[in-house]
Amino acid sequence: MSIVTLVGNPREGSRTRAVAVEATRAVARRIGYAVPGVVVDLSALGQHLLSPVPFPGVEAALHRVAASSLLVVASPTYKGTYTGLLKVFLDRLPSGALAGTTALPLLVMGDPAHSLAVEVHLRPLLVELGATVPTPGLALLESQLTDLEERLGAWADRVAPQVTAELRADTVRADTVRADTVSAGAARVEAARVEAAEVVTAP
Repeated sequence: MSIVTLVGNPREGSRTRAVAVEATRAVARRIGYAVPGVVVDLSALGQHLLSPVPFPGVEAALHRVAASSLLVVASPTYKGTYTGLLKVFLDRLPSGALAGTTALPLLVMGDPAHSLAVEVHLRPLLVELGATVPTPGLALLESQLTDLEERLGAWADRVAPQVTAELRADTVRADTVRADTVSAGAARVEAARVEAAEVVTAP
């Protein structure tokens, strides 16, 4: 299983990144994974996102995000929503690119008036890309970061059962698709064999 943390803060070494990594680690531990996975920090890629020439780092980041089983998407609030940096990156993904991915949206904000932004803006964006978002998004005020471990622990305790259930369901769906593909392939092979036999025995 691939776990990815996507950070949409344009500042390197941001609090958003620190919060996102700890959030991913808290969930990962509760679903049986000791390692929190890969971090895709867009602060290092921002200048390349709109380049007309493909940049290997951007392409690799897009691939990691699209291939993730569990994706934590974190951003600070900017003008009441997520950052333009995050939007530009996610706009590079094709429609349905996150199908089969379980996503957890997270926003760090200074004003409690923006608390609904994670549900009103970020969650629908992930769903539009095909992700399953089985739990409410996490909105964290900067004033709450002093007791971050306790808050993230309580949040992870709430979301872990639903994340586990969705990941299992994704595995079952993937296995079903693979089985159907194998069956269809076997049916085509058998049909070709019968057709070849009929040609050989034809007068």
